[in-house]
Amino acid sequence: MNILLIMTDQQRWDTLGCYGNEAAYTPNLDWLASEGTVFEHAYTTSPSCVPARASLISGMKPWHTGVLGMGRGQGPMGVGFAHTLPGELAKVGYHTQGVGKMHFWPQRTLNGFHNTVLDESGRVESVGFLSDYLQWFEKSKTGDYGFVDHGIDWNSWMARPYHAPEFLHPSNWTVNESIKFLKERDPAKPFFLKTSFARPHSPYDPPQFYYDLFKAKKLPQPFLGDWSCLHDVPEDAAKPDAWRGKRSGEETHRARAGYYGAISHIDSQIGRLLIYLRNSGLLDETLIIFTSDHGDMLGDHNLWRKTYAYEGSAHIPFIIRYPRGKGFNHVSRSDVPVCLEDIMPTCLATVGAAIPDSMDGVNLLGAMRGEQVKGRNFIHGEHCACYADDNEMHYLTDGKWKYIWFPRTGAEQLFHLQVDKGECRDLARDADHSSILDTWRQELIVILDERNAGLVENNRLVCQAGAPPIVSPHYMARKERAGFAAWK
Repeated sequence: MNILLIMTDQQRWDTLGCYGNEAAYTPNLDWLASEGTVFEHAYTTSPSCVPARASLISGMKPWHTGVLGMGRGQGPMGVGFAHTLPGELAKVGYHTQGVGKMHFWPQRTLNGFHNTVLDESGRVESVGFLSDYLQWFEKSKTGDYGFVDHGIDWNSWMARPYHAPEFLHPSNWTVNESIKFLKERDPAKPFFLKTSFARPHSPYDPPQFYYDLFKAKKLPQPFLGDWSCLHDVPEDAAKPDAWRGKRSGEETHRARAGYYGAISHIDSQIGRLLIYLRNSGLLDETLIIFTSDHGDMLGDHNLWRKTYAYEGSAHIPFIIRYPRGKGFNHVSRSDVPVCLEDIMPTCLATVGAAIPDSMDGVNLLGAMRGEQVKGRNFIHGEHCACYADDNEMHYLTDGKWKYIWFPRTGAEQLFHLQVDKGECRDLARDADHSSILDTWRQELIVILDERNAGLVENNRLVCQAGAPPIVSPHYMARKERAGFAAWK
């Protein structure tokens, strides 16, 4: 059986038709969902690019990968993982290929892949690195322009149509290279292909057609709660790459039109890939997984970008389609809490490969049959301080409730997601919910106490104001094990 892992960058869960968004236009992914299992409560355990991808490729929680975010005290993903998804599949005879955004460091490291073809969104983090996409863009462009001449930064809330011919867009290139691999792969081996898009992560720059689809359309408005004023900070909002602050209604609509357009454009390109699989007889020989590394707040609660515990940032799409005709009976939707760490053991179990003891994720084949997952009652997520001290967080959620603790301030939040999916009413100070708050707090205390990192004392959470960033010992151990002298 082949495996196709399709991953977008910074796509929130509620931007697909199959998740109930009537404004979205995602017919190919909606079709994929109709033939597979849609996981309603999928979360990223560290909602920014590097830690999420480290957990996906290793099957381990952020504390065990050692990558707790992209902020203070955090280094690059690095190398030295004892086991990786492509590496374990290669051991059992798979031809493995990564296309698009990997966000590895060093940027040409393979982390178990036989080969990667990269689009790294302009990042140059290794000496002399030039992405495969940028090399191709410069050779293929039809005029005197650069690949970012639209003038929008990589983390901006600004939006506009793509400035170059559509065929040059990185989303097109990512599928072109994926199809190229399928044509040229070793036909004697099953394949593992990770098709990893660099969008809808900003810049919100879909081709004109896709931008126009949503420019005049009524789109969901940002959620604004009884606590959103915390992030209405004009001096932060003024920045073109603001992480928080209120923008005008017109600016927010443009951002959302660009973002929705980018997702619809990606959906069309995924359609090309699925058509190729169908026409080449591979579709029903291939396990297909679709997900994203994290979401995007898009102005919810006056927040932009990611790294937050909130639904727009941490709740992700997650769809698995088992090959038809294999006698696998699946449910159409599952309310089991799942995360990116579950992808690796699920893939290994599907092909009968051994699941390493280092895995924190769980095999989801049972959940796809409608079963509950033993030992998995909720997801624990975290992110170190990135934009500011009050950005650091830990969260717990079962998809029905969400508890958040902010270590640098000691603040807490509690949301009842079943009746407040936009997290507009913070119940942490509501006396009627004090017992529920304490129950979730105690769950987090148990998790953090095991770390022996100064986060818990006398069965109480300890505020980290003024303390140095916490660095996981697992990160230092992996760094030493790798023996890579140039590791930053």
